[in-house]
Amino acid sequence: MTTTPWRGILTATALPFTADGAVDFDRYGEHVAWLCQNGSDGVVCNGSLGEYQTLTTEERAKVVETAVAAASANGGVVVPGVAAYGAQESRRWTEQAAEAGAVAVMLLPPNAYRADDRIVVEHYREVAKAGMPIVAYNNPYDTKVDLTPRLLGEIYGEGLIVAVKEFSGDPRRAYEIAEYAPGLDVIIGSDDVVLELAMAGAQGWIAGYTNAFPSASRTLYDACMEMDLDTALPLYRLMHPLLRWDSKTEFVQAIKLSMDMVGQYGGPCRPPRLPLTAEQESVVRAATQAAIDAGLATA
Repeated sequence: MTTTPWRGILTATALPFTADGAVDFDRYGEHVAWLCQNGSDGVVCNGSLGEYQTLTTEERAKVVETAVAAASANGGVVVPGVAAYGAQESRRWTEQAAEAGAVAVMLLPPNAYRADDRIVVEHYREVAKAGMPIVAYNNPYDTKVDLTPRLLGEIYGEGLIVAVKEFSGDPRRAYEIAEYAPGLDVIIGSDDVVLELAMAGAQGWIAGYTNAFPSASRTLYDACMEMDLDTALPLYRLMHPLLRWDSKTEFVQAIKLSMDMVGQYGGPCRPPRLPLTAEQESVVRAATQAAIDAGLATA
C-alpha cells in the first residue's frame, strides 16, 4: 500500500446530504472511517457516486479534506476524483488533493465533449504536471471517450498514468491492455465484473456496493484474487443482483437505499437525480434484504 496505494479495495464513496440538500460532512467522515474499519483499504471521493458534479468548489475541497482526515486516522488512503471540464481545472484539483494529503488521483478524459486521441493524451500530460500518481478512468458511456488499450498504451508509455479504472464492462479488455501497456495496473471499475477482471489479472477494485456491504465485499474480492472459486462463486451469485446496479444509471440511488437498509445513512441525492421509481425500489429492496438475510451486513 506504500508504493501502490491504488491497489486493493478503494470504496467510491457516496456522499450524505441532509434533508435540505446540504453536505453532511460529519456523517461523511464517520462513513469513511467505518469503511476503513471494515475491509476497505481506502476511498475514492468526488467520483460520480459522490455526485461531484453537483458540488460547489468549497464543498468539493472539503470532501477531500474530510476523507483524508477520516481515512488516515483509520489506516486508509484517499484517491480523489479530479474530473473537470478542462485539463487546467483538473490539474488544480490534483494540486489540492496533494496538499490535502491524498496519495493519488483518479482522472477521466475530458468530459465536456468527445475528444480525439491527441486531445486525450494532452489532457493527461497537463494534469501529470502536478506530480501525483494518476489512475485513469475509462468510462466510455458517460464521457463518450473510450480509453482503448492502444490509447492507454500511449499514455502509459509516456509515464503519465499508473493504473486504469476499467469501466467498459468488457473483461476482454484486461488481456489487451496487458499487451499494449505491460505494467499498467488494471483496476476493476464496475462491481458486476469483479470476478471476471480479477481472474484476468486486475490489481484492485474501485467499488460501489462496498458502501453498504464492506466486509462481504472484502471476502469476495480476496477470494477472487486468490482464485478461490469455492468461496467466490456462491458469494458472487448472491451479491450480483446488487452489484449489477453499479452499472445502471440509478446506481447512486440504489446504493444509498441499500446503505439505509443496513443501518448506514444513505439519504437523498441532489438534483438532477430523482428517487428510484416504485418498481426500481422494490427490486433493490428485495436484493438488499436477501443479502441481509444471508448475513452479509456488517454489524
